Amino acid sequence: MIKRNFRELSVAVALGLLLAFLAVAAPAFYQPQPLLSLLAREAPALVVACGMALVIISRQIDISVGSQFAVCGVSSGLLVAAHWPVALVFPLAILMGAALGAVNGLLVAGLRLPSIVVTLATMVTWREGLRWLRQGQFVNLPDGGQWFGMAQTTGQITLVVAAVLLLVLLAWGMKNLAVGRQVYAVGSDAEAARLAGIRPPLVTMGTFVFIGALAGLAAMMNLAQSPQVDPKSGMGLELKVIAAVVVGGVAISGGRGNLWGVFAGFLLLACISPALTHLHIQAYWEKAIQGGIILLAVVADGLRSRRSNRTGGGAP
Repeated sequence: MIKRNFRELSVAVALGLLLAFLAVAAPAFYQPQPLLSLLAREAPALVVACGMALVIISRQIDISVGSQFAVCGVSSGLLVAAHWPVALVFPLAILMGAALGAVNGLLVAGLRLPSIVVTLATMVTWREGLRWLRQGQFVNLPDGGQWFGMAQTTGQITLVVAAVLLLVLLAWGMKNLAVGRQVYAVGSDAEAARLAGIRPPLVTMGTFVFIGALAGLAAMMNLAQSPQVDPKSGMGLELKVIAAVVVGGVAISGGRGNLWGVFAGFLLLACISPALTHLHIQAYWEKAIQGGIILLAVVADGLRSRRSNRTGGGAP
């Protein structure tokens, strides 16, 4: 059990050590309201990270999620500004994200194009199209529209609970449902999965549609936290969630990893910036530290794969 989940456990231990260190060196980090604000701010990215984990487990990648997030956020903001009810805009945002994801899925699964090339192209297309349409202009939301009409604290708690609940449900589904096992099977060996009666193109299509839908959901969660929607929102989101997934133990080569490791990896990376602030360390160290953690994770994954190949067995 420990050997099989060593990467995930090591990330959890690193997170625990960081939190323990902050409890001693910077106890102000644990002030309830700033900590809740941090968690609420990171909740949309956690939602997207869950979808990215499924895509990478299936041996694909999607670097267009930041652009999908921006398109869904601006479109939803325009509808809310036009006084459409949030209860209607919410599912429309998810459907719009799913449609954007379906474009990627059709090109990757249908035409068998490399996912890195397809999603790079759609990332630029959606982002530049949005820039041309908005010319950098923010979308101003109606007064009182923040937190879906709830009090700020209640709204923040709702966003955090929703993101964690989604992660728990997906973690359970990936382990216990046939569709979850199919994602692992396709990521491990698509041809073997096909011979076993699984349809890899359909699974691939499904993962891209799903991450698109989650990008739409995340955009609505982000919209609730601000009186304006920035057309540049989501820039860097793809790198953030891919980093969390890789650090959390999901193999970039596909077929291995779980969402609990992604959760630990996400929290570890998310805590770095506020930790540096509380420790009075220059903010420019954040990217260097995150890069070092990601590099260690990739090296560890590579060493593990080489050791597995030498012993003639697959990754556990």
